[in-house]
Amino acid sequence: MAPPLDNQVIGRVASLHLHPQKAGEPMLPVNSIAIETNAGIVGNSRYWQRRSRSTGKPTNRQVSLIEREQIAEHANALGLPTIESGLVRSNIETEGIDLIALMNRNIRIGEATLYIATTRDPCHKMNKIAPGLRERMIDNKQGVLARVIQSGTIKIGDHIQSLD
Repeated sequence: MAPPLDNQVIGRVASLHLHPQKAGEPMLPVNSIAIETNAGIVGNSRYWQRRSRSTGKPTNRQVSLIEREQIAEHANALGLPTIESGLVRSNIETEGIDLIALMNRNIRIGEATLYIATTRDPCHKMNKIAPGLRERMIDNKQGVLARVIQSGTIKIGDHIQSLD
């Protein structure tokens, strides 16, 4: 897929989720999130202001995103009717967008700007959803991690635009 044109609406927010206080518990669905530059999602305490151990700089794991279309493809391949929203442990689930095509680019979602930095590394929890899901979530089929460039609020239904 060709990269989108600047400021073109290329998708929308389908659902939003926060990580629970205790690792492994279900993600918490929310209607909106507030994000802060170089810190992440307010209230997402497990990843809030996380810094690299080697550099001391903010990590790329401030916000995670994945396409609902990708989740549906995984469910279909594994013989599942669906994989419920939030189960793949991403903060933002999107529709109508190819996140991998936006690697190393800035996007606007709602009031906020994110830099799509890298692909996610699927964890062992994916195979608890369905055996084989973790293996399917490699080679650009696992969503992405982003850094917050500009603070703002993101709500379900917000448009996603490419900025550069």
